[in-house]
This record gives sequence, structure tokens and C-alpha cells, in this order.
Amino acid sequence: MHPIPPLADLGRRIMVTGPSNAGKSTLAEAIGVRLGLPPIHLDQFSHLPGTDWQPRDIAEFHALHDAAILQEEWVMDGNYSAIMPQRFARATGVIVIDDHFVRRYARYFRRTLFQPNRVGGLDGGRDSVKWAMIAWIWKTRDASKYRRMAASSGLPVVSCRSMGELDQLYRAWSLPRPGQPG
Repeated sequence: MHPIPPLADLGRRIMVTGPSNAGKSTLAEAIGVRLGLPPIHLDQFSHLPGTDWQPRDIAEFHALHDAAILQEEWVMDGNYSAIMPQRFARATGVIVIDDHFVRRYARYFRRTLFQPNRVGGLDGGRDSVKWAMIAWIWKTRDASKYRRMAASSGLPVVSCRSMGELDQLYRAWSLPRPGQPG
């Protein structure tokens, strides 16, 4: 990992992107606590609350996203490539995180089976292991697409390619860990 810039260098509208189950929501929440920014979890916009990840109407999802990026400050986690261009246009910095897909599978099973109230989960939702998600983790096992998009954005970018590098980021920015006081 390159030298870690000060967190302030990323501004007050920070995108957190990377493959599923890499830790995007947890990182966004920690940055939100540290900087006093509202964390926005795009999965919560894309899916209906109180369900087992039932998709929301796409037009409604896009409207929620577009309204959220107009806010003055935010830290937003998620991908949804079709609507990334307008998010990049409003963002002031980007963080791309990744980890080996085997560890991302482990996190998926752990959070789905044992963490009903996890960061970024659906309000009042249920969760179950889904073959579609297992296939998606395999399909998105390479985060190079997100690194390329971030690099071409012209924004300040921080990239973590492993949990070890992400741990370095948490320490360098004095970010709170889940379950620890902020």
C-alpha cells in the first residue's frame, strides 16, 4: 500500500467502493463516526426494508441515490456501476477496498448466519444464504474495475488490497472498530 494520506485529504463526500463483503459498510460507518459525516449504505436504498433483500424498484433506488449525493456531506458505500458516474461527479475522494474472495466468502457466511443487525444491513430485514450472492462474490473476485474507475476519476484515491492494508488504514486514521466506543 502506498503511504496513507490524511483522512481530511479525501474531503467531505467520500465514496467507499470494492467487491461484496470486503468491508465497505463497516469502513463507511467508522469514517462517518470519525468525521461526523452521515454514512449512506447503498444496499439499503437498493433493497426494501423488512425483507430478505428484496430489490426496490430501480427508478425509486436511483431517485434515492441521486437525492443522497446532493447532500453537502456524506460517506457512501456501495457500487452499482450504472449510477457511479454521478456519484464520482459529486465525490471529493474515493476509497477502494478488496480482500481475497475466500475471506469475503467467509465474511458473507458469518454475517448472514450470525450477525442479524450488522452495519449496512436492512432495517427489520431478514437474511439468508443465497446462491445468487455466492455466485456474485465469485464473479466480482477481482476489484481492478473499481480501482480503474477510481484512478480515472481525478479524485484523491486510497486503495487497500487486503485486510492487512485495511487494518493499517483504520490505525492511521484512528477509526473506531465495530463494537468499540467511537
